[in-house]
Amino acid sequence: MRFILSAAFALAVAAPALAQPAPAQPVMNEEVGVPVFPYDITDRPYEVLGEVKAGVRKATIFSKSSSQDKIYGELWERGKKLGADAVIKAQYGDAHVSAFSWGKTNATGVAIRFLPAGSVPAAAAAPAAN
Repeated sequence: MRFILSAAFALAVAAPALAQPAPAQPVMNEEVGVPVFPYDITDRPYEVLGEVKAGVRKATIFSKSSSQDKIYGELWERGKKLGADAVIKAQYGDAHVSAFSWGKTNATGVAIRFLPAGSVPAAAAAPAAN
């Protein structure tokens, strides 16, 4: 009898955890270790949170130019502040010298948040106005 009561209690406690859907697999750019991509993600619906911009500076004239890892890391930090799940369409140029920097690389990207599977992004759901 105790075994049946124990099993029933364990099942009652575990049932809500078992009923929840598994969380979506996080998206990660394996090359740089953060969810920042130079291309668009087309296999999942998402909403655009906004554009993110970053500028990565060299410490001295003799320092190496910023690496892609560092640039994408800066874009990801700004995307996280917006509540993004990923940053897509990341672009950056060559470092340039200015009056305030020995070399600065500017980068831009689009911060996005993934929607539940089967949902349609708000921009696609709204009919086009003519």
